[in-house]
Amino acid sequence: MDGHAGLMLFGAGLAGGIVTAIVGGASLITFPALLAAGLPAIVANASNTVALTPGNFVAGLTDLERLPRWDRSLLALMLVCVAGSVAGAALLLVTPEKAFTAVVPLLVGFATILFAFSDRIGRWILSRAAASATRPVSGDGLRTLLFAPVAVYGGYFGAGMSVMLLAILSVSRADEFRTNNVIKNLLSGLTSLVAVVVFVFQGIVAWPPTLVMMAGAGIGGFLGGRLARVLPPDLVRWIVTTVGTILTAVYAWRYWVR
Repeated sequence: MDGHAGLMLFGAGLAGGIVTAIVGGASLITFPALLAAGLPAIVANASNTVALTPGNFVAGLTDLERLPRWDRSLLALMLVCVAGSVAGAALLLVTPEKAFTAVVPLLVGFATILFAFSDRIGRWILSRAAASATRPVSGDGLRTLLFAPVAVYGGYFGAGMSVMLLAILSVSRADEFRTNNVIKNLLSGLTSLVAVVVFVFQGIVAWPPTLVMMAGAGIGGFLGGRLARVLPPDLVRWIVTTVGTILTAVYAWRYWVR
């Protein structure tokens, strides 16, 4: 990693941390930067997960007062997240590099769509949360079943996973939005942390680029908290969505056409 690549990765981490603090969507910036730095796609994906996990996990610890009482339902969700994340990370490890690069445009495109519509999804989640508060909600088995593929996706790639987790929680748990949000943050952080353990143990993390990006993301997260007061979230969302759309087209051309 030369100085130019180091500056690019630090800048991408900085930008990723800022947008995460305002609207989310850091992976749409950080993962492509790692690819641009010359990392193989699978190594870039694993390194991206490691670089962003500290911020993701800290988010889950910021509102613990709203964490509901531990019960078998919550424990089951945690076990599903752990098992699914291990399965997703293992699936990534056995995926041939050429096969993974072939699905990169789909992964980036899917994450871009989730991010672009996350505001509308969020409003729908709030309406569902308000409705569920007035009636009992059941179906622990269905919720666990729905969580399984999301957890596998989280271990495999992960961008946009938190949107899916919150949607499932909001239609299946009779908790207020803030409570479901803290559960979502903890499950998302746990899923990322488990994947990190697998990636580190298997030695597929490029540490110098990862640490540079992690430092930038940490500073960006702090700055983003301040900039959130002056930057319109819709503007940031539009910029990140545009970047994600362009990158989807670029990767489709690179990996499918060229």
